[in-house]
Amino acid sequence: MNQDAHEEWQPPLLDKTVAVVTGASRGVGRGIALALGSAGATVYVTGRSTRAAGRTEDLPGTVDDTAEEVTARGGTGIAVRCDHRSSNDNQALADRLAAEHGSLDLLVNNAWAGYERSADVRFDAPYWKQPMWRYELCEGSLRAQYDVTRLLTPLMIEQQRGLIVGIGFTDGDTYLGQAAYDVFKSASDRLSKAFAADLRKQRVASLSLHPGFVRTERVEAAWEALGDGPAAVVHSPEYVGRAIVHLAADPQVLDRSGKVLSTGDLAEEYGFSDIDGRQLPAFRLEGRMSLATRMDRLNQVVARAGTS
Repeated sequence: MNQDAHEEWQPPLLDKTVAVVTGASRGVGRGIALALGSAGATVYVTGRSTRAAGRTEDLPGTVDDTAEEVTARGGTGIAVRCDHRSSNDNQALADRLAAEHGSLDLLVNNAWAGYERSADVRFDAPYWKQPMWRYELCEGSLRAQYDVTRLLTPLMIEQQRGLIVGIGFTDGDTYLGQAAYDVFKSASDRLSKAFAADLRKQRVASLSLHPGFVRTERVEAAWEALGDGPAAVVHSPEYVGRAIVHLAADPQVLDRSGKVLSTGDLAEEYGFSDIDGRQLPAFRLEGRMSLATRMDRLNQVVARAGTS
């Protein structure tokens, strides 16, 4: 992919937008933060991976790296070490935003710990062979989304304006191939819908956004190990970010509150493409292989590559 292709995209201007993107050390969160930077936004980049404290699972990327690149793109990147499973960390973030800006325009709930320790037990093992820690990783990710949103929403209500985006993935009634994964991914969508219902009189929108199959650092590691890549349908994390930039700039975004949207559909509607110029459609699971099994195979490739 041409990493300089983002320069050909002409994003709407978000220079007055203050955003929080959770879990933005790498992956989808990083792509979202960078796209917002290209639009001129001020972006609080949160996550557990920092240069000082180290990186989760030793994967590339820290909040410091992402924040610097946001600034290099033309926005203002602010790195915040934050474990969103901690109410103290979330409260500290809310207090900092209140002190530094007094308001918030955009919250992207992307943080997700459910893929961690994937090499320890097969990710797609049936529920009776799954350890409780895997359930708890998924459960903690949903709790984190609830808690940080609960604490940051008042900053939007005060100005009667804002957008909350939950990053998730489901495919209708299709089982994702792992009980906890399926339940908490579905619950994330439901939580965004619940936020929207409670906010209906506050002029703050809440919606779910589904990426396609994203070429994150984890997928990138498998891609390199395989030589050819696990799928030809992957898109960059910034494809998701571009969708959020256009949503944040849309004066009619309240009409979408409570809905589940897909990156591919928004690309067609708003007329943007990925950084390589492709406009990939909404991702749908095809064939008999579940999403959990696809992730398990990627994790196995990454684990083998790391020990070879």
